[in-house]
Amino acid sequence: MDLFRAYIENYTSITDKDWNLIFPCFEKRIVGKEELILEEGKICRHLYFIESGLLRYYITKDGNEVTKFFTEAPYCFTSQVSFTSVEASHENIQAIEPSVLYQTSLEQAIQLLELKSWNAFIRKLIQEVQYFTEQILEEIQTETAEDRYKKMLKNDPDLLQRLSLKYLASFLGIAPQSLSRIRKKMANSR
Repeated sequence: MDLFRAYIENYTSITDKDWNLIFPCFEKRIVGKEELILEEGKICRHLYFIESGLLRYYITKDGNEVTKFFTEAPYCFTSQVSFTSVEASHENIQAIEPSVLYQTSLEQAIQLLELKSWNAFIRKLIQEVQYFTEQILEEIQTETAEDRYKKMLKNDPDLLQRLSLKYLASFLGIAPQSLSRIRKKMANSR
C-alpha cells in the first residue's frame, strides 16, 4: 500500500491522518492472468488501484473482442459509467498478467470525498483520464494504425513487449496479420 500512497501523492499531498482513513477502505485482491475483473453486463462495484500487473479494457462487437485500451500499474481504474451510475457495464476489464489490486466500494469512495486530499486526488485523476481518452480518440481519427504503433514503440516499448499480437492488433484496429506486416516492414527498413 506504500505504492498507493506514493501514487496519490503524485497528484496531491496527503497527511498521515487522511492516509489512516483511506487505507482501511481498500481491500487487497489478487487476480490471475486472463482473469476478468469486470464482465460486460455486470455492474462495476469497485474503484481499484492496480499495484502490479497489466489490464485490458475491451468490448465485444459482432462476436469479436475489440480492445479499447490498456492500464499499467500503478494506476487507479474503474468502469466509470457503470461504477458511478450503478448500471450494467458495456465493457470488460481483464488482467493480461497476474495483478495485485486494491479495491473499495462506491459507498466508501463517496465517503472518502469528504477528505480534502482524496477529493483533490479524484478530481485530478478524472481530468487525467479525460485527457487520455480524448488523446486516444484523436489518434484513432487522425493517425494510421502504423503511425499509432510507431508512437507506442517510441513512447512505451516495454508495454509492447508485454502485449500479445492479438491484443495489440485489436487496439490498433487491424488484423494480427496486418500488424505482422507493419513490424516486418519496420524491421526491413532499419
